[in-house]
Formats: sequence, structure tokens, C-alpha cells
Amino acid sequence: MPDTPAKTGSGDWLAPGKNNVTLVYILYLAGFVLGGVPTLVGLVFCYVNRGGADQVSQNHYRYAIRTFWIGLLYSLISGLLMIVGIGFLLIVAVAIWAIVRCVKGLQAASAGTPIANVESWLL
Repeated sequence: MPDTPAKTGSGDWLAPGKNNVTLVYILYLAGFVLGGVPTLVGLVFCYVNRGGADQVSQNHYRYAIRTFWIGLLYSLISGLLMIVGIGFLLIVAVAIWAIVRCVKGLQAASAGTPIANVESWLL
């Protein structure tokens, strides 16, 4: 029997691929409950793993990266508009937008399919 290291299981979640993409979306969603740190960890996973991933995972990493940066932009605009009152409604819309994008990504990742329109600023 060859001397191969036993898999601990954690490498599957941290290595580029379907499991890591799923973890990224879960971290993004956990960021709503636990603050922004899990979201930032998910973003780091995207940037670190996107180069060594298959085409479908690269598609998801790009989608998750865009979700973070576009969501940050929308949040900043909503924060500025809180001065005139409409920002409070917009920040709720941004949260719903981000949750829908993460759920959409989770569904596609579990099915093993890429996101159809990665460049979209909406859904």
C-alpha cells in the first residue's frame, strides 16, 4: 500500500471547487448574523481559490466577488441616502438582494451548474 496521507475532510472545503464555493456562499449569509468578518473570509477564499478552480467554480468565485463589491457599493450609496430618509428602505433592499444572490449561487453550486449571467448588477 502506498504511503498517502489520510484525508481529514477539511481540505475538501478549503481547496478550490464545489465545496469551497458552497462554503463561500454560507459565509456570506453568516455575515448577516455574525457581522462582516465571515463575509470577508469568504471573499478571501474567492480570491485565493479562483485561479486553481475548474470553470464552473471560477464562474461562482467571480459571481461571489462581484456580489461583495457591488453590495458594498449599494450599501455605501444607501448609507449616504439615509440623510434624506430613503436610505433606510434601500439598505433593506440591498440586504434582500445579497441574500437572493447567495441563495441563487448555492442552488447553482449544489446542482454543479454555472451562474447564467455573472456580469449582472441585479440578480
